Formats: sequence, C-alpha cells, structure tokens
Amino acid sequence: MLKIGYRTVKTAIGTASAIALAQWLHLENFASAGIITILCIQVTKKKSLQTARARFVAGLVGLLFSFLFFEGLHYHPLSIGLLLLFFIPTTVSLKVTEGIATSTVIILHVYMAKTMTWHLVYNEVMLMIIGIGIALLVNMYMPSVEKDLKEYQRIVEDLFRIIFKEIVHYLRTNESLWDGKEIALASDTLKQAKALALQNIENHFLRNEDYYYRYFRMRERQFEIIERMLPLISSMTYTVEQRNMIADFIDELSDAIHPGNTADRFIRQLEAMKKQFQQMPLPKTREEFEERAALLHFVKEMEQYLIIKSQL
Repeated sequence: MLKIGYRTVKTAIGTASAIALAQWLHLENFASAGIITILCIQVTKKKSLQTARARFVAGLVGLLFSFLFFEGLHYHPLSIGLLLLFFIPTTVSLKVTEGIATSTVIILHVYMAKTMTWHLVYNEVMLMIIGIGIALLVNMYMPSVEKDLKEYQRIVEDLFRIIFKEIVHYLRTNESLWDGKEIALASDTLKQAKALALQNIENHFLRNEDYYYRYFRMRERQFEIIERMLPLISSMTYTVEQRNMIADFIDELSDAIHPGNTADRFIRQLEAMKKQFQQMPLPKTREEFEERAALLHFVKEMEQYLIIKSQL
C-alpha cells in the first residue's frame, strides 16, 4: 500500500499555496515560488529556518551578481559561466551554499529577461519571500516523536537486561550458548534513538538539549563499558566464591534497569562488596589470583557504568 508521509503532504500543500499566491499577485515566473518552497522544506524546524536564511541571502547575492555580470558585460551564456565562477565561492564564504539552487533560478530569470529593472528585482524578491515564507509556515508543524523515543528507551533497557542476565548465567555456570545478537541490536538501536532525539531537539527553537538525548547518550557510554566487560567475562574459567557474589549483584542490577536513578544505591552496594572482598582470604593458587584480579577489574568497570547513570 502506498504510504504518504507528513513531509510529502506539507510539500504538496506548501507548493500549491506558494504558486497560487504568486499567481494571484500577478508575479512573473510564479511557478518558481513553488520550486523555492520545495527546496526550503526540511526535516526539522531549525534546519528549515537555517535553509530559509541561506536561500534568501544567496538570492540577494545572486541578484547583485546578475546586475554586475549581465549589465556590466553582456547577456550571453559565457556571462552565466563567469558569474557562477565567482558566485559559488562567494556563497561558500558567506556559508549560504544551500541557496545556490534557488539563486540559480533567480539568475536565470534575469538572464531570460535580457534586462534588469526595478520591477524585475521586485518580482524576484517577492518570489523568494513567498516561496521561503510558505515553506516556513508549513514546516512549523512537526509530529511528536516522544512515543517513538519512549519505545526506543524500552527496547534499549530490555536489551541491556538480556545482556546482563547472560553475564549472570555465565558467572554462575561457566557455560553459555548465547549468540550475542543483542549486542548488535543494542548498538543499532542506540544510534537510531540518538538520531531521533537529536531531530527532536532541532524541532524546538529554545532547546539545545533534552532529556531523551542525554538519556541515549548516557546509555551509549554505558554500552561502551558493556562491550569492554564481555571479553573480560568470557576469559574467566576458574570458579571462585566472588563470582557468585558478583553474579547476584548483576542479577539484582539487571532487574532495576529503568529510566529512574537507582545508581547511587548500587554504587553503595558495590563499595560494600569491595570491602567484603578485601576481608576474604588471599588467593592460594595462580589461577585463583588471576580470576580474582579479573573480577576486580570487572567490578571497577561496573562502578564506572553506575557512575555514568548517576550523572544523568
């Protein structure tokens, strides 16, 4: 079934409205207002505003260059090439390269007119104002993505929970049939979620950062620690008492993965467990020493994992 997105609907409405208004005002080349609207509709409000500014500034520069090159030299194809040779670097220096396409339309209008009059300048400026203005108006509507962000949040937490349960199982049994697919899923989901959260920020003019972006960035940093811990866990083969203690801790932690902040409680538990380790008898064999050293390294990584959450 054919799916029509909200951006497509906005483009259709905006283009038709821009052309209709330009035509009602009896502007020449009125269809170009629709082209400008299409070019200005973006995925976010901030991006739309930035694009609108770039296209308007570039359009004015295009009119100035048209006067200098066409009236100063001649209305000839070589003049267009020479104009663009200087015009494009100018837009780059002004950081308005997004307006090159729109400006080229304006420049060609002047070229086709074969003369530059105040009426023509008025006509082209009005086409830009209508095309850009209509695009900004229709782009003020952006559907809420909070539902999708919450779903991403749930998926990430479920994946983290599964990964920790697998770690617990290995620590207790020294066996694992896990294929590790949740690692790849977590990585992909975090990238998608962070991108959507960033898009959500771009749709709010007075917001530079929000909870969901910080949340997924926090989970991303935690995931990096998880990726470091897994090879460490898989290298352990010797069973010591501390393994079960850590397994019980991870098991409890996995059941408490949610948006709320429980990190401080688990940090205190971790500190208490570290003190308990210090009071236990020293290792008697090389294997036990290496195993306990690896476990201590794991505990330090878990501490960093929890600190990252507590900072949210």
